Amino acid sequence: MATLKAARSKAQTKTTATRAALRTLPQMSLLLERDDVRAVAARHGRGLVTALLRSRLEEIRQRLLGGSLPFPGLADVVGDLASWLEREARERTTSTLRPVVNATGVILHTNLGRALLSEEAVRRVAEVARAYTTLEYDLASGRRGSRSSHLDRMLALLFPGRAFQVVNNNAAAVLLALNTLGEGKEVVVSRGELVEIGGSFRIPDIMRKSGAVLREVGTTNRTRLSDYERAIGAKTGLLLKVHPSNYKIVGFTTQAPLEEVATLGKRRGLPVLMDQGSGNLLDLEPRGIRDEPAAQEALEAGADVVCFSGDKLLGGPQAGLIVGRPDLIKMMRDNPLSRALRVDKMTYAALEQTLLEHARGAAAQALPAARMLSLSPESIESRARRLAERLAAAGPGGPTLSIRPGLSLLGGGSAPEEGLPTALLAVEADGLSASAIEERLRTFDPPVIARTGAGRVLIDLRTVLEDQESVVERALLALRR
Repeated sequence: MATLKAARSKAQTKTTATRAALRTLPQMSLLLERDDVRAVAARHGRGLVTALLRSRLEEIRQRLLGGSLPFPGLADVVGDLASWLEREARERTTSTLRPVVNATGVILHTNLGRALLSEEAVRRVAEVARAYTTLEYDLASGRRGSRSSHLDRMLALLFPGRAFQVVNNNAAAVLLALNTLGEGKEVVVSRGELVEIGGSFRIPDIMRKSGAVLREVGTTNRTRLSDYERAIGAKTGLLLKVHPSNYKIVGFTTQAPLEEVATLGKRRGLPVLMDQGSGNLLDLEPRGIRDEPAAQEALEAGADVVCFSGDKLLGGPQAGLIVGRPDLIKMMRDNPLSRALRVDKMTYAALEQTLLEHARGAAAQALPAARMLSLSPESIESRARRLAERLAAAGPGGPTLSIRPGLSLLGGGSAPEEGLPTALLAVEADGLSASAIEERLRTFDPPVIARTGAGRVLIDLRTVLEDQESVVERALLALRR
């Protein structure tokens, strides 16, 4: 009994102390009138400082109630308020979406934003961003127009006789196509093509969300046309082919060609959907990439609908493009899901300009990703040598640089087994490990993102724009002892 009374007394004492501590918290209005707080507000804005103060007071209140803040420390917490406000204000107002120098040699680096836009596409985005536009307005009639129409003329040059729909990425394109053509029906697909597209998103997951019923056929390494044919029944609504762009099965393997599946679909009255993925519209074989078919080839092979990305090999903004039979595309445009997946005016502007470069036959020169693909290892080595010479001329104490052969990667889940010969600048520095050098470069302003291998930091200038070389040079000079 005595123990219970003691416990109750202790709890009451703690509660009383907590209430007393809460009463000592200053009012917001008084804090805002402090000279040191007003100085921070003058630099960063009263609205931001007010929000930070409110957050700080609530944090202290919750810690007091939870018993995690020692009462004697309360004065200290409030006392260092100005320095805390200054630190938080700077951190909160510094953008986390920052430009970086991609020195990894991965052209379509997903984590770094994939394809760079052409200069003209950037200009067009800025132009429409700062003005009202004809996004859904028809100048000829003075009435409401359709945002989908803006790309029709350009895409018609690249895909004659087809219709089009644009959504916010390729996963959305596949989702819309499956929902429109396969909801409540079986969709037949090879087990070897049930890919994971990154970020733990898998084709079967997208299929389930679309309302379609997955019907797997064949095995992981071998699927024949007869497997598709046997799976077709009264509940079948669609045949699906997926280009496995981010992995490759080798050895004892076979997959039914798209041409054969398309012929089967026509014979059985079933549409064939091809998830082409990369959005390639160029002939990449001369550049050493042999396993990335062009989107046009899928349509020519008989696919009724083809889906692909805008920010991979197409060289444009993030978007999902759907190209195919006009009657099927109309069904997708009429699907209410289209509105939830639609893109904004800036995406349309960038995409229109990117497609224009392809229609003109100027993509290889105008689009940064295409230019990077075309760089020879000799030209990259020449740039690396000049950079190394400039650093050597800066005097002793700098990093040790050497040039060695290597491979650049396409990235973006494309051509997983194919690399582009390149020249790598290997970086070493006395007293610094490879991870320490990589961190120094990564935390430079602006950040230089490199890769490591064989205990060295490796810089691939293939993905470094020429006007960014000076940044790489300054970052390497900062490694001097």
